[in-house]
Amino acid sequence: MSEWLQLFVRWTHVFAAILWVGTTYYFTWLDGQLRALEARGGASPAVWMLHSGGFYTVQKQKGLGVAPSEVHWFRWEAMVTWVSGAALLIMVYYTGGLMVSVLDASVSNTTAVACGAGALVAGWIVYDLLARSPIVRSDYAFAVVAFVLVVALAFGLETVLIPRATYIHIGGLFGTIMAANVWMRILPPQRRMIAAAARGETIDPTLGAGAKERSKHNTFMAVPTVFLMVSNHFPTATYGNRHSVVILGLLILVGWLAAAAIRRA
Repeated sequence: MSEWLQLFVRWTHVFAAILWVGTTYYFTWLDGQLRALEARGGASPAVWMLHSGGFYTVQKQKGLGVAPSEVHWFRWEAMVTWVSGAALLIMVYYTGGLMVSVLDASVSNTTAVACGAGALVAGWIVYDLLARSPIVRSDYAFAVVAFVLVVALAFGLETVLIPRATYIHIGGLFGTIMAANVWMRILPPQRRMIAAAARGETIDPTLGAGAKERSKHNTFMAVPTVFLMVSNHFPTATYGNRHSVVILGLLILVGWLAAAAIRRA
C-alpha cells in the first residue's frame, strides 16, 4: 500500500508540475512575442497561433472587458505540485530513513528533519527579503547573491544530511519559493487588479510589474529544480560524487542558462 500511495502521489506531483511549468513558460513566451510586436509598432498587436487544427489569436488588454468571474486563473497547478511534493518529502525522506547515514549519523533523524524543514522556511524568507530589497535591483547582482547563498546552504546542509537529502532539499527550496511566489506575491496583486478593474478604477501598473518579476524568477528556478529532482536517478554523477555540492552548483548555473535561452526562444 505504501508503494502504491507513493506512486500515486509522485504521478500527481509530476503531472501537476508539467501543467504548472508549461503554463508559466507559455505566458513567458507569449509576453515576449507581444512586447516584440509592440516594439515594431501597432496599436493593438496580436499573436497568431495554430494548434490542434485551429487558429488562435491573443491580444494583451489594458483593462478588464468581462466580469471577474469569467477570468481564467492559473494557480491550482502550483498548489497541487507543492502539496504533493511536500507529501513525497515526508514519505520518502522524513519517515523513509533517507535523511542521515545509518552507519555514521552526526545527528538524529529528528534533528535532520528539523534542519531540512527549517531550510525550506528560512530559504523562502531570505529570498523574499532579497527580492524586495532596494539594494539588489540588478538581475545579475540578484543572481550572484542568490547563487552564493544557495551554495552556502547546500554546504551547510551536507554537514547534517546525506548528499541525496541535500539535493532534494535544495530542489524543494526552489519549489517552495516558486509556489510561495504564486500564492503570496503573484495572486494577491492580481486580485487587486481585478477588483480595481471591476470598480472601473485605473489599475496600478506596479501591481503587474511586481507579479511579473516573481513569475520571471519562477521560470529561472524551474529548470534547475527539475535537474535536482531527477539527480536521484544518477547518484554517481551527482550527489554520490565527492564534489557533490560543486556539481549541484553547476547544475543550478546550467539550469539558469537553459532558462535564459528558453525565455528568448
